[in-house]
Amino acid sequence: MIRVLLADDQELVRLGLRMILEAQEDVEVVAEAGDGEQAVREALLHRPDVVLLDIRMPGMDGIAAARRILADSRLAIRVIMLTTFDRDEYLYAALNAGACGFLLKSTPRAHLLHAVRTAVHGEALLDPVLTRRIVEEHAARRPAEVSDRLDVLTGRELDVLRQLAYGRSNAEIAAALNLAETTVKTHVAAVLRKLDLRGRVQAVILGYETGLVRPGDNPAPR
Repeated sequence: MIRVLLADDQELVRLGLRMILEAQEDVEVVAEAGDGEQAVREALLHRPDVVLLDIRMPGMDGIAAARRILADSRLAIRVIMLTTFDRDEYLYAALNAGACGFLLKSTPRAHLLHAVRTAVHGEALLDPVLTRRIVEEHAARRPAEVSDRLDVLTGRELDVLRQLAYGRSNAEIAAALNLAETTVKTHVAAVLRKLDLRGRVQAVILGYETGLVRPGDNPAPR
Protein backbone atom coordinates (compact mmCIF):
# COMPACT_ATOMS: atom_id res chain seq x y z
CA MET A 1 0.00 0.00 0.00
CA ILE A 2 1.36 3.42 -1.01
CA ARG A 3 0.75 5.94 1.78
CA VAL A 4 0.23 9.51 0.55
CA LEU A 5 0.04 12.93 2.24
CA LEU A 6 -1.83 15.70 0.36
CA ALA A 7 -0.74 19.30 0.96
CA ASP A 8 -2.61 22.11 -0.78
CA ASP A 9 -4.25 25.27 0.55
CA GLN A 10 -7.36 24.65 -1.57
CA GLU A 11 -9.75 22.17 0.00
CA LEU A 12 -11.41 21.31 -3.30
CA VAL A 13 -8.05 20.44 -4.84
CA ARG A 14 -7.27 18.12 -1.94
CA LEU A 15 -10.72 16.54 -2.26
CA GLY A 16 -10.21 15.89 -5.96
CA LEU A 17 -6.79 14.37 -5.41
CA ARG A 18 -8.10 12.19 -2.59
CA MET A 19 -10.94 10.86 -4.76
CA ILE A 20 -8.52 9.97 -7.57
CA LEU A 21 -5.97 8.32 -5.29
CA GLU A 22 -8.30 6.42 -3.01
CA ALA A 23 -10.07 4.89 -6.00
CA GLN A 24 -6.88 2.84 -6.41
CA GLU A 25 -6.45 -0.41 -4.51
CA ASP A 26 -2.78 0.24 -3.82
CA VAL A 27 -3.00 3.85 -2.57
CA GLU A 28 -4.08 5.24 0.81
CA VAL A 29 -4.28 8.96 1.73
CA VAL A 30 -3.07 9.08 5.33
CA ALA A 31 -3.35 12.84 5.97
CA GLU A 32 -4.00 16.28 4.50
CA ALA A 33 -2.47 19.70 5.08
CA GLY A 34 -3.55 23.21 4.13
CA ASP A 35 -0.18 24.97 4.47
CA GLY A 36 3.53 24.25 4.54
CA GLU A 37 3.96 24.11 8.31
CA GLN A 38 1.09 21.65 8.68
CA ALA A 39 2.53 19.60 5.82
CA VAL A 40 5.83 19.27 7.68
CA ARG A 41 4.07 18.27 10.91
CA GLU A 42 1.87 15.69 9.21
CA ALA A 43 4.80 14.27 7.22
CA LEU A 44 6.89 13.77 10.36
CA LEU A 45 3.91 12.30 12.22
CA HIS A 46 2.63 9.89 9.56
CA ARG A 47 5.85 9.25 7.58
CA PRO A 48 4.06 8.71 4.26
CA ASP A 49 5.74 7.17 1.25
CA VAL A 50 4.86 10.12 -0.98
CA VAL A 51 3.93 13.75 -0.31
CA LEU A 52 2.00 15.66 -2.99
CA LEU A 53 3.01 19.20 -2.11
CA ASP A 54 1.67 22.44 -3.59
CA ILE A 55 4.38 25.02 -4.27
CA ARG A 56 2.35 28.15 -3.45
CA MET A 57 0.77 28.03 -0.01
CA PRO A 58 0.30 30.64 2.75
CA GLY A 59 3.01 30.97 5.37
CA MET A 60 5.68 28.39 4.64
CA ASP A 61 5.58 27.64 0.91
CA GLY A 62 5.96 24.21 -0.65
CA ILE A 63 9.65 24.61 -1.49
CA ALA A 64 10.55 25.41 2.13
CA ALA A 65 8.30 22.60 3.35
CA ALA A 66 9.98 20.16 0.97
CA ARG A 67 13.40 21.08 2.36
CA ARG A 68 12.17 20.46 5.91
CA ILE A 69 10.50 17.17 5.04
CA LEU A 70 13.51 15.91 3.09
CA ALA A 71 16.13 17.08 5.59
CA ASP A 72 16.26 13.64 7.24
CA SER A 73 17.05 11.07 4.55
CA ARG A 74 16.27 8.26 6.99
CA LEU A 75 12.55 9.00 6.59
CA ALA A 76 12.66 7.83 2.95
CA ILE A 77 9.82 10.19 2.00
CA ARG A 78 9.45 11.11 -1.67
CA VAL A 79 8.08 14.56 -2.55
CA ILE A 80 6.22 15.46 -5.74
CA MET A 81 5.61 19.17 -6.24
CA LEU A 82 2.26 20.42 -7.58
CA THR A 83 1.61 23.78 -9.19
CA THR A 84 -0.54 25.61 -11.71
CA PHE A 85 2.55 27.41 -13.04
CA ASP A 86 4.93 25.77 -15.52
CA ARG A 87 7.91 27.98 -14.66
CA ASP A 88 11.56 26.99 -14.74
CA GLU A 89 12.45 28.79 -11.51
CA TYR A 90 9.86 26.76 -9.60
CA LEU A 91 11.10 23.56 -11.18
CA TYR A 92 14.74 24.27 -10.35
CA ALA A 93 13.90 25.23 -6.77
CA ALA A 94 11.87 22.04 -6.35
CA LEU A 95 14.68 19.87 -7.72
CA ASN A 96 17.26 21.62 -5.58
CA ALA A 97 15.10 21.01 -2.53
CA GLY A 98 15.23 17.28 -3.26
CA ALA A 99 11.84 16.71 -4.88
CA CYS A 100 11.75 13.73 -7.22
CA GLY A 101 9.15 15.21 -9.51
CA PHE A 102 7.04 18.15 -10.58
CA LEU A 103 3.45 18.00 -11.83
CA LEU A 104 1.02 20.61 -13.08
CA LYS A 105 -2.38 20.46 -11.39
CA SER A 106 -3.88 20.06 -14.86
CA THR A 107 -2.00 16.79 -15.39
CA PRO A 108 -4.21 13.88 -16.47
CA ARG A 109 -5.33 11.39 -13.82
CA ALA A 110 -3.24 8.59 -15.32
CA HIS A 111 -0.08 10.72 -15.16
CA LEU A 112 -0.71 11.56 -11.51
CA LEU A 113 -1.11 7.91 -10.57
CA HIS A 114 1.97 6.95 -12.58
CA ALA A 115 3.95 9.68 -10.80
CA VAL A 116 2.98 8.43 -7.35
CA ARG A 117 3.84 4.84 -8.19
CA THR A 118 7.11 5.83 -9.85
CA ALA A 119 8.17 8.00 -6.93
CA VAL A 120 7.65 5.28 -4.35
CA HIS A 121 10.15 3.11 -6.24
CA GLY A 122 12.80 5.80 -5.89
CA GLU A 123 12.81 6.96 -9.49
CA ALA A 124 12.83 10.53 -10.81
CA LEU A 125 9.76 11.69 -12.69
CA LEU A 126 11.42 14.14 -15.05
CA ASP A 127 12.85 13.46 -18.46
CA PRO A 128 16.69 13.66 -18.23
CA VAL A 129 16.82 16.10 -21.17
CA LEU A 130 14.36 18.47 -19.45
CA THR A 131 16.28 18.19 -16.17
CA ARG A 132 19.58 19.01 -17.86
CA ARG A 133 18.07 21.99 -19.68
CA ILE A 134 16.67 23.49 -16.50
CA VAL A 135 19.85 22.90 -14.49
CA GLU A 136 22.12 24.21 -17.25
CA GLU A 137 20.10 27.40 -17.59
CA HIS A 138 20.39 28.12 -13.88
CA ALA A 139 24.00 26.96 -13.58
CA ALA A 140 25.02 29.30 -16.42
CA ARG A 141 23.82 32.29 -14.38
CA ARG A 142 26.44 31.85 -11.67
CA PRO A 143 30.04 30.66 -11.43
CA ALA A 144 30.76 27.15 -10.19
CA GLU A 145 31.38 26.91 -6.46
CA VAL A 146 34.76 25.68 -5.29
CA SER A 147 33.96 22.80 -2.95
CA ASP A 148 35.81 19.98 -1.25
CA ARG A 149 32.54 18.07 -1.02
CA LEU A 150 33.58 15.72 -3.80
CA ASP A 151 36.79 14.71 -2.03
CA VAL A 152 34.97 11.81 -0.35
CA LEU A 153 34.53 10.09 -3.71
CA THR A 154 36.92 7.65 -5.31
CA GLY A 155 38.13 8.33 -8.84
CA ARG A 156 35.62 5.86 -10.29
CA GLU A 157 32.77 7.32 -8.24
CA LEU A 158 33.71 10.77 -9.55
CA ASP A 159 33.48 9.40 -13.10
CA VAL A 160 30.04 8.01 -12.30
CA LEU A 161 28.89 11.32 -10.81
CA ARG A 162 30.00 13.10 -13.98
CA GLN A 163 27.96 10.65 -16.04
CA LEU A 164 24.96 11.17 -13.77
CA ALA A 165 25.27 14.92 -14.31
CA TYR A 166 25.06 14.30 -18.06
CA GLY A 167 21.66 12.73 -17.40
CA ARG A 168 22.75 9.22 -18.32
CA SER A 169 20.94 6.05 -17.33
CA ASN A 170 22.81 3.18 -15.63
CA ALA A 171 23.02 1.34 -18.94
CA GLU A 172 24.50 4.39 -20.67
CA ILE A 173 26.99 4.92 -17.85
CA ALA A 174 28.02 1.27 -18.06
CA ALA A 175 28.69 1.65 -21.79
CA ALA A 176 30.59 4.92 -21.36
CA LEU A 177 32.84 3.59 -18.59
CA ASN A 178 33.13 -0.03 -19.75
CA LEU A 179 31.55 -1.35 -16.57
CA ALA A 180 28.88 -3.91 -15.79
CA GLU A 181 25.49 -2.34 -15.16
CA THR A 182 25.35 -3.96 -11.70
CA THR A 183 28.69 -2.32 -10.87
CA VAL A 184 27.33 1.05 -11.99
CA LYS A 185 24.31 0.59 -9.74
CA THR A 186 26.63 -0.02 -6.78
CA HIS A 187 28.69 3.09 -7.61
CA VAL A 188 25.58 5.24 -8.01
CA ALA A 189 24.30 4.14 -4.59
CA ALA A 190 27.69 4.95 -3.05
CA VAL A 191 27.79 8.41 -4.65
CA LEU A 192 24.31 9.30 -3.41
CA ARG A 193 25.09 7.98 0.08
CA LYS A 194 28.47 9.69 0.46
CA LEU A 195 27.18 13.04 -0.80
CA ASP A 196 23.89 12.77 1.10
CA LEU A 197 21.85 13.27 -2.06
CA ARG A 198 18.15 12.45 -2.32
CA GLY A 199 18.43 11.07 -5.83
CA ARG A 200 19.87 11.34 -9.31
CA VAL A 201 18.36 14.76 -9.96
CA GLN A 202 20.29 16.27 -7.05
CA ALA A 203 23.41 14.61 -8.46
CA VAL A 204 22.85 16.49 -11.72
CA ILE A 205 22.56 19.79 -9.86
CA LEU A 206 25.66 19.13 -7.75
CA GLY A 207 27.66 18.23 -10.84
CA TYR A 208 26.99 21.66 -12.32
CA GLU A 209 27.24 23.64 -9.08
CA THR A 210 30.71 22.24 -8.34
CA GLY A 211 31.95 22.68 -11.91
CA LEU A 212 32.40 18.95 -12.46
CA VAL A 213 30.45 19.49 -15.66
CA ARG A 214 29.72 22.80 -17.33
CA PRO A 215 26.82 24.17 -19.37
CA GLY A 216 27.27 23.06 -22.97
CA ASP A 217 29.11 19.84 -22.08
CA ASN A 218 27.31 17.09 -23.93
CA PRO A 219 29.59 14.25 -24.98
CA ALA A 220 27.79 11.70 -27.11
CA PRO A 221 27.24 8.39 -25.29
CA ARG A 222 28.86 5.33 -26.78
